[in-house]
Order: sequence, then structure tokens, then C-alpha cells
Amino acid sequence: MAYKSPGMGYADVANHFRTRIKSGELAPGETLPTVTEIREQFDVAAKTVSRALGMLKTEGLVTSRGSLGTVVAKSPIVITGSDRLNRMARNGLRYAPGETSTGHRVMQRSTYDAEVCKALDLEPGDEVIIRIRVFQQDGKPTSVGLSVYPPHTVAKVPELADDVRMTRQFDELYAERTGQEVVKGQKLGHARQASQDELDALDIDAPSHSAVAVFVTTVTFHDDERPLAYWEDVYAPGSRVPIPD
Repeated sequence: MAYKSPGMGYADVANHFRTRIKSGELAPGETLPTVTEIREQFDVAAKTVSRALGMLKTEGLVTSRGSLGTVVAKSPIVITGSDRLNRMARNGLRYAPGETSTGHRVMQRSTYDAEVCKALDLEPGDEVIIRIRVFQQDGKPTSVGLSVYPPHTVAKVPELADDVRMTRQFDELYAERTGQEVVKGQKLGHARQASQDELDALDIDAPSHSAVAVFVTTVTFHDDERPLAYWEDVYAPGSRVPIPD
């Protein structure tokens, strides 16, 4: 379907394709429409298309392949776990093309992590359910996803404690069963030293005496009364992670 709007600018055109790449609708290696097709689709000038494609190339999302035209870059941006919820709501895709997850583990543990306790309003030593998985793109690890759930969330969504992949997201199940909306809090990012477990999961071979910095994003989910979940994503060095304005 044509997408036309009066006064469409190059940033709008770029955002259209950026969104499709982030959502997984355009796979790495897939060819974008030609300049002529984009001009007709958006009713814009050739210069506008050129600037839009230039912006996407600068961001590392697309690359020129000569006679093949412009294609989605082989190593596109890596989205956060919370953004996966947005993608699933948009098009139902759990994974982008070429993306998989491995190393799924589910554990019941006592938590003493100060950040987790603060985010979930827990006391040190309280038990939680922890779910861990490693995301890969074309067989290469890109991030480690960790989600932590307090007992009151697990009571409503007991599937979280099962050592199997869930077929539906916890926020949908919780809202369906309680009638309360699940709200995603502010996503935060910071850098820190990777743990050995994280280095192993990301296939990073580093000397034991060296420090490897990784970028980490965190987000907490809530209902009207209390926090429900704490999610953390740890990205492999060199990953390109979109940061919201």
C-alpha cells in the first residue's frame, strides 16, 4: 500500500524504513525498493530519497550493493527486550529474520542484588524467579536477556516458573488475569564490567585478568499497585543499540 503524505521529508522516509528494520519486517540482506519506487510511494523528490538512504547508511542500517541496490545491513541494530514487546504488538514477530535464542534457563533464587531489590521493592534474601536467554543473529550472540519476577507476579502467571519457553508474554497474561494494565517504566542504560558468565554466553574469549566493558539496559514493569518485573539486557561489545529520544 502506498504511503503518501503532503510535505513528506527525508527524515520521515528514513523513519519508515528504520521502523521496518527494527520490527524485523525487513531482514538483513533484503533489498529496499528502488529510488524510483520510493519516490512514487512517498511522493517525494529523488534528492529526498537520497538523503533518507544516506541517513540509514550512516546509522549502519543499510548498505549499497552496486547493481543489487540498497540492502539491509548484515549486522543491524540489536533491540532491547522491552522493545521486543512493541515488535510483537506491531506485527506478532517474536524474532527478527535470522534471529534466535538459546541457553534458556529458569531458576528460583534468593536475590541480594541491590538494584533488583530496589526495583522490585524486595528485601535482600527474598525469593524470585529468574529467566535467562541468549539472543543470536545469524548464529552469533548479540545479547543476554535476564528477567526477574517477584512472587506476587508468579502467583498470577505461574508459567514463569516453568522451565520452558513461554508462548505468550507475561504482561499479556497478567493483564488478562487481573484486569490491570501493565506499564513499562523508563528504560535506562549504563556501562559496566562483564561477568565471566556473560562473557561465556556472548562467546567472548578474554584473559581472566582483563576487564571487558558491556552496555546494559534495564527496565521495570508495574501495575497500579506495585512492581511486577525487572528486565536486564547485556549487549556484546560492538553492538548497535537504539537509544530513544
